[in-house]
Amino acid sequence: MVPVPRIRGAICATAHPVGCAVRVDGEIRAALEHEGLARARRGVRALVVGASRGYGLSARIALAFGCGAPTLGVFAERPPVPGKPASAGFHNARRFAERAAERGLAAFDLDADAFDPETVERCAELVSGKWGALDLLVWSLAAPRGRDADGTVRRSVLKPVGAPFETKTLDLASRTVKTARLEPASPEEIADTVATMGGSLWERWTERFADAGLLAPGFRTVAFSYEGPALTRAIYRDGTIGLAKADLEETARRLDGRLRAIGGRAFATLNQALATQSSAAIPSVPLYLSILRKEMLARGLWEDCGAQMRRLFSDFLFADPVPVDALGRIRLDDRELDPEVQRAVSAAWERATTENLSEIADVDGYERDFLGIFGFGVDGVDYEAEVGLV
Repeated sequence: MVPVPRIRGAICATAHPVGCAVRVDGEIRAALEHEGLARARRGVRALVVGASRGYGLSARIALAFGCGAPTLGVFAERPPVPGKPASAGFHNARRFAERAAERGLAAFDLDADAFDPETVERCAELVSGKWGALDLLVWSLAAPRGRDADGTVRRSVLKPVGAPFETKTLDLASRTVKTARLEPASPEEIADTVATMGGSLWERWTERFADAGLLAPGFRTVAFSYEGPALTRAIYRDGTIGLAKADLEETARRLDGRLRAIGGRAFATLNQALATQSSAAIPSVPLYLSILRKEMLARGLWEDCGAQMRRLFSDFLFADPVPVDALGRIRLDDRELDPEVQRAVSAAWERATTENLSEIADVDGYERDFLGIFGFGVDGVDYEAEVGLV
Protein backbone atom coordinates (compact mmCIF):
# COMPACT_ATOMS: atom_id res chain seq x y z
CA MET A 1 0.00 0.00 0.00
CA VAL A 2 1.11 3.58 -0.70
CA PRO A 3 -0.25 5.85 2.06
CA VAL A 4 -1.33 9.36 1.10
CA PRO A 5 -2.51 12.12 3.45
CA ARG A 6 -6.29 12.27 3.78
CA ILE A 7 -7.09 15.60 5.42
CA ARG A 8 -10.44 16.15 7.08
CA GLY A 9 -10.53 19.63 8.55
CA ALA A 10 -7.72 19.74 11.10
CA ILE A 11 -7.24 15.96 11.12
CA CYS A 12 -5.18 13.70 8.90
CA ALA A 13 -6.88 10.30 8.83
CA THR A 14 -3.79 8.46 7.58
CA ALA A 15 -0.18 8.14 8.67
CA HIS A 16 3.03 7.11 6.93
CA PRO A 17 4.99 4.54 8.97
CA VAL A 18 8.35 5.31 7.34
CA GLY A 19 7.89 9.06 7.69
CA CYS A 20 7.01 8.66 11.36
CA ALA A 21 10.07 6.47 11.90
CA VAL A 22 12.40 8.94 10.18
CA ARG A 23 11.09 11.79 12.34
CA VAL A 24 11.64 9.76 15.51
CA ASP A 25 15.14 8.83 14.36
CA GLY A 26 15.95 12.51 13.79
CA GLU A 27 14.92 13.43 17.32
CA ILE A 28 16.91 10.53 18.73
CA ARG A 29 20.06 11.72 16.93
CA ALA A 30 19.54 15.24 18.27
CA ALA A 31 19.12 13.93 21.82
CA LEU A 32 22.23 11.75 21.59
CA GLU A 33 24.29 14.71 20.35
CA HIS A 34 22.97 17.26 22.86
CA GLU A 35 25.72 18.18 25.31
CA GLY A 36 23.30 19.73 27.80
CA LEU A 37 21.34 16.51 28.13
CA ALA A 38 24.56 14.57 28.59
CA ARG A 39 25.27 16.76 31.64
CA ALA A 40 21.69 16.63 33.00
CA ARG A 41 20.47 14.29 35.71
CA ARG A 42 21.22 10.77 34.53
CA GLY A 43 19.07 7.68 34.68
CA VAL A 44 15.91 9.20 36.13
CA ARG A 45 13.12 6.65 36.29
CA ALA A 46 10.49 8.41 34.21
CA LEU A 47 6.81 7.84 33.51
CA VAL A 48 5.47 9.78 30.51
CA VAL A 49 1.70 9.97 30.09
CA GLY A 50 0.87 10.87 26.50
CA ALA A 51 4.17 9.45 25.25
CA SER A 52 3.39 8.75 21.59
CA ARG A 53 3.01 12.23 20.07
CA GLY A 54 4.05 15.84 20.34
CA TYR A 55 5.69 17.07 23.52
CA GLY A 56 5.20 13.76 25.33
CA LEU A 57 7.03 11.78 22.65
CA SER A 58 9.80 14.39 22.49
CA ALA A 59 10.14 14.37 26.27
CA ARG A 60 10.51 10.61 26.32
CA ILE A 61 13.12 10.67 23.55
CA ALA A 62 15.15 13.39 25.29
CA LEU A 63 15.04 11.55 28.62
CA ALA A 64 15.82 8.08 27.26
CA PHE A 65 18.45 8.86 24.64
CA GLY A 66 19.84 12.07 26.12
CA CYS A 67 19.74 11.24 29.84
CA GLY A 68 19.88 7.44 29.73
CA ALA A 69 16.55 7.25 31.53
CA PRO A 70 14.49 4.08 31.89
CA THR A 71 11.00 5.07 30.76
CA LEU A 72 7.41 3.90 30.95
CA GLY A 73 5.23 5.38 28.22
CA VAL A 74 1.44 5.49 28.47
CA PHE A 75 -0.65 6.22 25.39
CA ALA A 76 -3.84 5.17 23.62
CA GLU A 77 -3.17 4.56 19.93
CA ARG A 78 -4.86 2.74 17.07
CA PRO A 79 -3.06 -0.33 15.67
CA PRO A 80 -3.60 -1.29 12.04
CA VAL A 81 -6.67 -3.37 11.24
CA PRO A 82 -7.98 -4.52 7.85
CA GLY A 83 -9.21 -1.49 5.94
CA LYS A 84 -8.05 1.00 8.58
CA PRO A 85 -4.49 2.30 8.99
CA ALA A 86 -2.64 2.64 12.25
CA SER A 87 -2.38 6.05 13.90
CA ALA A 88 0.78 8.13 13.70
CA GLY A 89 1.30 7.65 17.43
CA PHE A 90 1.30 3.88 16.98
CA HIS A 91 4.17 4.16 14.49
CA ASN A 92 6.02 6.66 16.69
CA ALA A 93 5.82 4.42 19.74
CA ARG A 94 6.90 1.36 17.79
CA ARG A 95 9.97 3.14 16.43
CA PHE A 96 10.90 4.43 19.87
CA ALA A 97 10.70 0.90 21.26
CA GLU A 98 12.87 -0.48 18.44
CA ARG A 99 15.60 2.13 18.92
CA ALA A 100 15.52 1.86 22.72
CA ALA A 101 15.96 -1.92 22.48
CA GLU A 102 18.92 -1.49 20.11
CA ARG A 103 20.69 0.67 22.69
CA GLY A 104 19.76 -1.50 25.65
CA LEU A 105 17.53 1.15 27.23
CA ALA A 106 14.82 -0.01 29.61
CA ALA A 107 11.55 1.06 28.02
CA PHE A 108 8.06 -0.19 28.83
CA ASP A 109 4.83 0.70 27.04
CA LEU A 110 1.24 0.65 28.19
CA ASP A 111 -1.38 1.24 25.49
CA ALA A 112 -4.34 2.20 27.66
CA ASP A 113 -6.75 4.99 28.56
CA ALA A 114 -5.22 7.27 31.19
CA PHE A 115 -8.72 8.13 32.44
CA ASP A 116 -9.35 4.47 33.33
CA PRO A 117 -8.51 3.99 37.04
CA GLU A 118 -7.10 0.58 36.18
CA THR A 119 -4.36 2.22 34.08
CA VAL A 120 -2.72 4.06 36.96
CA GLU A 121 -2.93 0.87 39.02
CA ARG A 122 -1.09 -1.06 36.31
CA CYS A 123 1.56 1.67 36.13
CA ALA A 124 2.00 1.64 39.89
CA GLU A 125 2.49 -2.13 39.84
CA LEU A 126 5.06 -1.88 37.07
CA VAL A 127 6.99 0.93 38.78
CA SER A 128 6.97 -0.97 42.07
CA GLY A 129 8.12 -4.21 40.49
CA LYS A 130 10.69 -2.87 38.02
CA TRP A 131 12.11 0.25 39.65
CA GLY A 132 10.92 0.49 43.23
CA ALA A 133 10.16 4.20 42.92
CA LEU A 134 9.59 6.97 40.40
CA ASP A 135 11.85 10.00 39.89
CA LEU A 136 9.85 11.86 37.25
CA LEU A 137 6.27 12.03 35.95
CA VAL A 138 5.78 13.90 32.66
CA TRP A 139 2.14 14.76 32.02
CA SER A 140 1.41 15.38 28.33
CA LEU A 141 -2.22 14.40 28.01
CA ALA A 142 -4.45 16.46 25.69
CA ALA A 143 -7.49 14.27 25.21
CA PRO A 144 -10.62 15.33 23.31
CA ARG A 145 -12.67 13.39 25.82
CA GLY A 146 -12.25 11.74 29.19
CA ARG A 147 -14.06 10.12 32.08
CA ASP A 148 -14.53 11.13 35.68
CA ALA A 149 -13.74 8.67 38.44
CA ASP A 150 -17.45 7.76 38.51
CA GLY A 151 -17.45 6.96 34.77
CA THR A 152 -19.09 10.17 33.53
CA VAL A 153 -17.88 10.90 29.98
CA ARG A 154 -16.85 14.49 29.27
CA ARG A 155 -15.80 16.10 25.98
CA SER A 156 -13.55 19.13 25.59
CA VAL A 157 -14.38 22.00 23.22
CA LEU A 158 -12.33 24.82 21.72
CA LYS A 159 -14.60 27.83 22.18
CA PRO A 160 -14.49 31.39 23.51
CA VAL A 161 -16.04 32.21 26.86
CA GLY A 162 -18.66 34.87 27.50
CA ALA A 163 -19.07 36.28 23.99
CA PRO A 164 -18.80 35.23 20.32
CA PHE A 165 -15.35 35.41 18.79
CA GLU A 166 -14.55 36.51 15.25
CA THR A 167 -11.05 36.33 13.85
CA LYS A 168 -8.87 35.93 10.82
CA THR A 169 -7.87 32.38 10.06
CA LEU A 170 -5.90 30.41 7.48
CA ASP A 171 -7.67 27.92 5.24
CA LEU A 172 -4.72 25.69 4.50
CA ALA A 173 -6.41 23.75 1.69
CA SER A 174 -7.12 26.87 -0.38
CA ARG A 175 -4.24 29.02 0.94
CA THR A 176 -6.66 31.83 1.74
CA VAL A 177 -7.25 34.15 4.69
CA LYS A 178 -10.82 33.88 5.87
CA THR A 179 -12.98 35.04 8.75
CA ALA A 180 -14.08 32.54 11.36
CA ARG A 181 -16.73 33.03 14.01
CA LEU A 182 -17.32 30.91 17.07
CA GLU A 183 -20.16 31.07 19.54
CA PRO A 184 -19.30 31.03 23.24
CA ALA A 185 -19.18 27.84 25.26
CA SER A 186 -21.99 26.89 27.62
CA PRO A 187 -21.25 26.48 31.33
CA GLU A 188 -21.43 22.71 30.85
CA GLU A 189 -18.91 22.81 28.01
CA ILE A 190 -16.55 24.93 30.10
CA ALA A 191 -16.79 22.51 33.02
CA ASP A 192 -16.25 19.48 30.76
CA THR A 193 -13.19 21.02 29.10
CA VAL A 194 -11.58 21.88 32.43
CA ALA A 195 -12.36 18.39 33.75
CA THR A 196 -10.88 16.77 30.65
CA MET A 197 -7.82 18.94 29.97
CA GLY A 198 -7.15 20.55 33.34
CA GLY A 199 -5.10 19.21 36.22
CA SER A 200 -7.46 16.91 38.10
CA LEU A 201 -6.33 13.65 36.50
CA TRP A 202 -2.64 14.60 36.78
CA GLU A 203 -3.23 15.28 40.46
CA ARG A 204 -4.98 11.93 40.97
CA TRP A 205 -2.12 10.03 39.33
CA THR A 206 0.53 11.84 41.38
CA GLU A 207 -1.37 11.25 44.62
CA ARG A 208 -1.80 7.56 43.78
CA PHE A 209 1.96 7.12 43.49
CA ALA A 210 2.54 9.19 46.63
CA ASP A 211 0.03 7.14 48.65
CA ALA A 212 1.77 3.94 47.51
CA GLY A 213 5.16 5.26 48.63
CA LEU A 214 6.46 5.15 45.05
CA LEU A 215 7.81 8.70 44.80
CA ALA A 216 11.59 8.85 45.20
CA PRO A 217 13.23 11.64 47.21
CA GLY A 218 13.68 14.63 44.91
CA PHE A 219 10.77 13.50 42.70
CA ARG A 220 9.76 15.90 39.93
CA THR A 221 6.57 16.16 37.90
CA VAL A 222 5.85 18.49 35.02
CA ALA A 223 2.83 19.24 32.82
CA PHE A 224 2.66 21.30 29.64
CA SER A 225 0.69 24.53 29.31
CA TYR A 226 0.50 27.53 27.01
CA GLU A 227 -0.26 31.22 27.42
CA GLY A 228 0.42 32.93 24.11
CA PRO A 229 0.18 36.55 23.00
CA ALA A 230 -2.69 39.04 22.99
CA LEU A 231 -3.49 38.03 19.39
CA THR A 232 -4.80 34.61 20.41
CA ARG A 233 -5.98 35.44 23.92
CA ALA A 234 -9.72 35.55 23.24
CA ILE A 235 -9.83 32.06 21.75
CA TYR A 236 -6.97 30.52 23.69
CA ARG A 237 -6.02 31.83 27.12
CA ASP A 238 -9.43 33.39 27.81
CA GLY A 239 -11.30 30.53 26.10
CA THR A 240 -12.21 27.06 27.28
CA ILE A 241 -8.76 25.60 26.63
CA GLY A 242 -7.12 28.48 28.49
CA LEU A 243 -9.33 27.91 31.52
CA ALA A 244 -8.24 24.28 31.46
CA LYS A 245 -4.59 25.33 31.28
CA ALA A 246 -5.09 27.77 34.16
CA ASP A 247 -6.48 24.86 36.17
CA LEU A 248 -3.43 22.78 35.21
CA GLU A 249 -1.12 25.55 36.43
CA GLU A 250 -3.01 25.89 39.72
CA THR A 251 -2.73 22.13 40.15
CA ALA A 252 1.05 22.42 39.69
CA ARG A 253 1.25 24.98 42.49
CA ARG A 254 -0.88 22.81 44.76
CA LEU A 255 1.16 19.67 44.06
CA ASP A 256 4.39 21.59 44.51
CA GLY A 257 3.41 22.50 48.04
CA ARG A 258 2.68 18.87 48.92
CA LEU A 259 5.79 17.40 47.29
CA ARG A 260 8.24 19.63 49.10
CA ALA A 261 8.01 17.26 52.08
CA ILE A 262 10.12 14.75 50.11
CA GLY A 263 12.26 17.37 48.40
CA GLY A 264 10.00 17.05 45.37
CA ARG A 265 8.66 19.66 43.00
CA ALA A 266 5.79 20.10 40.53
CA PHE A 267 5.82 22.51 37.61
CA ALA A 268 3.77 23.65 34.69
CA THR A 269 5.79 24.72 31.66
CA LEU A 270 4.58 27.36 29.24
CA ASN A 271 5.68 26.07 25.86
CA GLN A 272 6.07 27.66 22.45
CA ALA A 273 3.16 27.52 20.02
CA LEU A 274 3.63 24.72 17.48
CA ALA A 275 1.59 22.92 14.85
CA THR A 276 -0.23 20.07 16.56
CA GLN A 277 -3.40 18.16 15.86
CA SER A 278 -5.10 20.23 18.57
CA SER A 279 -3.79 23.68 17.62
CA ALA A 280 -4.67 23.20 13.96
CA ALA A 281 -8.34 23.10 14.95
CA ILE A 282 -8.28 26.48 16.73
CA PRO A 283 -9.34 29.42 14.51
CA SER A 284 -6.59 32.07 14.27
CA VAL A 285 -3.82 29.69 15.38
CA PRO A 286 -2.77 28.33 11.94
CA LEU A 287 -2.42 31.87 10.58
CA TYR A 288 -0.67 33.04 13.74
CA LEU A 289 1.72 30.09 13.60
CA SER A 290 2.52 30.65 9.92
CA ILE A 291 3.48 34.26 10.66
CA LEU A 292 5.28 33.37 13.89
CA ARG A 293 7.30 30.67 12.18
CA LYS A 294 8.59 33.10 9.57
CA GLU A 295 9.54 35.74 12.14
CA MET A 296 11.24 33.35 14.56
CA LEU A 297 13.16 31.55 11.83
CA ALA A 298 14.46 34.88 10.55
CA ARG A 299 15.92 35.52 14.02
CA GLY A 300 17.20 31.99 14.62
CA LEU A 301 14.74 31.46 17.48
CA TRP A 302 12.40 28.75 16.16
CA GLU A 303 12.20 25.49 18.14
CA ASP A 304 10.27 22.32 17.41
CA CYS A 305 8.93 19.93 20.07
CA GLY A 306 12.25 18.14 20.35
CA ALA A 307 14.27 21.32 20.84
CA GLN A 308 11.82 22.54 23.49
CA MET A 309 12.09 19.31 25.47
CA ARG A 310 15.87 19.17 25.20
CA ARG A 311 16.02 22.70 26.59
CA LEU A 312 13.57 21.80 29.37
CA PHE A 313 15.69 18.94 30.66
CA SER A 314 19.12 20.45 30.05
CA ASP A 315 18.48 23.99 31.34
CA PHE A 316 15.44 23.99 33.62
CA LEU A 317 13.87 20.98 35.30
CA PHE A 318 16.98 19.53 36.93
CA ALA A 319 18.60 22.88 37.74
CA ASP A 320 19.04 24.03 41.34
CA PRO A 321 17.17 26.26 41.72
CA VAL A 322 14.72 25.69 38.87
CA PRO A 323 14.24 28.99 36.97
CA VAL A 324 10.55 29.97 37.17
CA ASP A 325 8.40 33.06 36.77
CA ALA A 326 6.46 34.84 39.53
CA LEU A 327 3.71 32.21 39.34
CA GLY A 328 6.13 29.28 39.60
CA ARG A 329 5.96 28.35 35.92
CA ILE A 330 8.86 27.29 33.69
CA ARG A 331 8.94 29.59 30.66
CA LEU A 332 9.88 27.86 27.41
CA ASP A 333 7.82 30.43 25.50
CA ASP A 334 10.39 33.18 26.07
CA ARG A 335 11.52 33.21 22.45
CA GLU A 336 7.99 33.26 21.05
CA LEU A 337 7.03 36.16 23.32
CA ASP A 338 10.18 38.16 22.66
CA PRO A 339 8.87 41.76 22.25
CA GLU A 340 10.58 42.21 18.89
CA VAL A 341 9.08 38.98 17.57
CA GLN A 342 5.59 39.87 18.76
CA ARG A 343 5.73 43.40 17.32
CA ALA A 344 6.60 41.94 13.92
CA VAL A 345 3.92 39.25 14.18
CA SER A 346 1.25 41.76 15.18
CA ALA A 347 2.12 44.07 12.31
CA ALA A 348 1.99 41.19 9.81
CA TRP A 349 -1.30 39.95 11.28
CA GLU A 350 -2.97 43.32 10.84
CA ARG A 351 -2.21 43.41 7.12
CA ALA A 352 -2.64 39.70 6.42
CA THR A 353 -4.68 38.96 3.30
CA THR A 354 -4.84 36.10 0.84
CA GLU A 355 -2.83 38.18 -1.61
CA ASN A 356 0.15 38.82 0.67
CA LEU A 357 0.31 35.48 2.52
CA SER A 358 3.55 34.38 0.87
CA GLU A 359 5.16 37.66 1.85
CA ILE A 360 4.22 37.78 5.53
CA ALA A 361 3.92 34.10 6.51
CA ASP A 362 5.64 30.73 6.11
CA VAL A 363 2.59 28.76 5.05
CA ASP A 364 4.69 26.08 3.35
CA GLY A 365 6.63 25.55 6.56
CA TYR A 366 3.46 25.38 8.63
CA GLU A 367 2.00 22.81 6.23
CA ARG A 368 5.18 20.71 6.45
CA ASP A 369 5.03 20.84 10.24
CA PHE A 370 1.37 19.81 10.23
CA LEU A 371 1.80 16.95 7.74
CA GLY A 372 4.97 15.87 9.52
CA ILE A 373 2.91 15.00 12.59
CA PHE A 374 1.50 12.15 10.51
CA GLY A 375 4.76 11.18 8.82
CA PHE A 376 4.19 13.01 5.52
CA GLY A 377 6.45 15.61 3.91
CA VAL A 378 9.53 14.26 5.70
CA ASP A 379 12.85 14.67 3.90
CA GLY A 380 14.46 11.45 2.70
CA VAL A 381 11.26 9.40 2.49
CA ASP A 382 10.13 7.81 -0.78
CA TYR A 383 6.40 8.51 -0.75
CA GLU A 384 5.80 6.52 -3.92
CA ALA A 385 7.13 3.26 -2.44
CA GLU A 386 4.92 0.51 -1.10
CA VAL A 387 4.96 0.13 2.70
CA GLY A 388 3.58 -2.43 5.10
CA LEU A 389 1.65 -2.13 8.36
CA VAL A 390 -0.46 0.91 7.51
